[in-house]
Amino acid sequence: MLATVLGSTRVDQALGQAATAGRFADDDLVSILEHIAASKPAGQAVRADEAHSVQNGTIGWQALGG
Repeated sequence: MLATVLGSTRVDQALGQAATAGRFADDDLVSILEHIAASKPAGQAVRADEAHSVQNGTIGWQALGG
C-alpha cells in the first residue's frame, strides 16, 4: 500500500535503510519514509555557516582554565 502511494523506489530505499538499522516496526518505516521525503537529493551538501551553525556558543568554555 505504501508503494502505491509513495512510489516503490522510496519504499525500497526505506526498507533497505530499515534492514541496515534492524528497525522494522511500522512507525520506524514511516519515520524513515518521512526523513527521505524531507531530505535533500543526494549530492546536495549542507554546509554550516554563520546563519546555520550547530555550535551553541563559546560561553561553556569560559569555566575552563579558571
